[in-house]
Amino acid sequence: MSTPVRPVLLLADVGVGDALPELAYPVTATTVVLGALAARDWRPMHHDKDFAVERNGTRDIFLNTPNQAAWFERFVTDWTGPFGRLRRMTFRMLGSVFPGDTMVLAGTVTGTGVDETGCGWAALDIVLAVGDETKTTCAAVVALPVAEDDNPWGRRGDRWTP
Repeated sequence: MSTPVRPVLLLADVGVGDALPELAYPVTATTVVLGALAARDWRPMHHDKDFAVERNGTRDIFLNTPNQAAWFERFVTDWTGPFGRLRRMTFRMLGSVFPGDTMVLAGTVTGTGVDETGCGWAALDIVLAVGDETKTTCAAVVALPVAEDDNPWGRRGDRWTP
């Protein structure tokens, strides 16, 4: 029995205004602490609730910057599949994400194009929200294959100009 092959998301499949599938994730203390550990971020506001509440004045420990970056990267690559290659990502944190929150990532394609090397690009606007409150905004640009036999990960030298 053969395993079904996931179709490759090509640049031609993407249009301005397209919505990316939402990703909802219930945040736990473990989510926060493991993200901080993975980033080697030992600051206590990411693992010590008493410190976070008493010294920082927050309601609990909260997601750190690298943890949020990883969630944005996962969101983008869940959509693109294995051939998507991030070019750039910038984000602005507007509020904290705490254990007990359900964070929801949603995105929209804001631009597409092909550069002089033939590499396909999609620009994305992404929002991380908890309920009706935007916690972080993100702008990302990701390379997508322009044909079935194209793979942005195989581009090197003059063929990869991020």
